[in-house]
Amino acid sequence: MAERYFKLDTLHQYCDFEAKKNIFYQSKQSAGAVWCIRPGQFLKAHKHADADDVWIVLEGQGEFITNNDEKRIISKGDIIVSYPGDIHGVYNTGTENFVMLGFATPMPLDFIEC
Repeated sequence: MAERYFKLDTLHQYCDFEAKKNIFYQSKQSAGAVWCIRPGQFLKAHKHADADDVWIVLEGQGEFITNNDEKRIISKGDIIVSYPGDIHGVYNTGTENFVMLGFATPMPLDFIEC
């Protein structure tokens, strides 16, 4: 049986060179990951042809990039929903680590760089 319980602090793993995606579950229908992004790092602007992507910011502050190259500051407590075809990405503009929880559905999930 697949794991059903997770401890958030065990999913805080960083990379010195780029944003780190820590997938904690994936099924035929959906996936969940914790993104850990150090100051100055970013998750490239991208879109998904057929998937919704929901982000919940847990720590830090960043600049969210969306359609038409719009930018918006997001921080702890913000929830962002990107529908199929919506451009989304984030740059950690703060001085602290940026952590967000992400869920996407349906699978398989494509990644179209923008």
